[in-house]
Amino acid sequence: MNLGLQGRWALVCASSKGLGLGCAESLAAEGVHLVMNARGEELLRQQATRLASLYGVTVHAVPGDITSADVQAECLKAALQIDILITNAGGPPPGDFRKFTRVDWIRAVEANMLTPIELIKGSIDGMIERGFGRIVNITSSSVKAPIDVLALSNGARSGLTGFIAGLARKTAARNVTLNNLLPGAFDTDRLRSTIRAAAIQQGISEDESAAQRLKAVPAGRFGNAFEFGQACAYLCSAQAGYITGQNFLIDGGAYPGTF
Repeated sequence: MNLGLQGRWALVCASSKGLGLGCAESLAAEGVHLVMNARGEELLRQQATRLASLYGVTVHAVPGDITSADVQAECLKAALQIDILITNAGGPPPGDFRKFTRVDWIRAVEANMLTPIELIKGSIDGMIERGFGRIVNITSSSVKAPIDVLALSNGARSGLTGFIAGLARKTAARNVTLNNLLPGAFDTDRLRSTIRAAAIQQGISEDESAAQRLKAVPAGRFGNAFEFGQACAYLCSAQAGYITGQNFLIDGGAYPGTF
């Protein structure tokens, strides 16, 4: 399927590896020019060079912490225009909520709620004016089914979800959509850290913890970045203009609910 994205510009956050990179690569394969951001400069520039060479698109690498207002401004200015925005940030650390401080909570909200909102604020009016825009927020399956060791993530990401639900209905008539992608157990650094935290909490080995997590996935495996990126690319496509305000759960069937 031709997704109708050739020549568009996308800002993809946290895109030097993992799910962010999967999204960036799937968009590049559709002919989308990229602004890629991540904190690790060396790996970010390596991936930017690779995608530009492989897919023949323009790729600008903007290293830095996306929670910084200066980095946000640099990312938004690096493209000719922002047609597609993929917000993404490494999740806050797992642990017992009793041990989290106010600073921990503020950092979580800053990274996983307020930063996406600032990036949306900086790009959405241009999308509305041009009559095309796709905003996809990478959140977490914990928005749908909270994970006990991810209290910080549960709270901050749910706040972003509520904000998106209200805004998405205001821009749809101008072909500007906002949706959330909720990854379940994908083979990423984040999953490994969660498995490690659960192992410590339960007093078991990491292998045992991983096996427990896998038992909860009916697909019988962890997800991969490629398939996640492909789902993201579809939500950004010309064909997805009638989809907005939705939470797309991609978890191999782990969530047991009907709705």
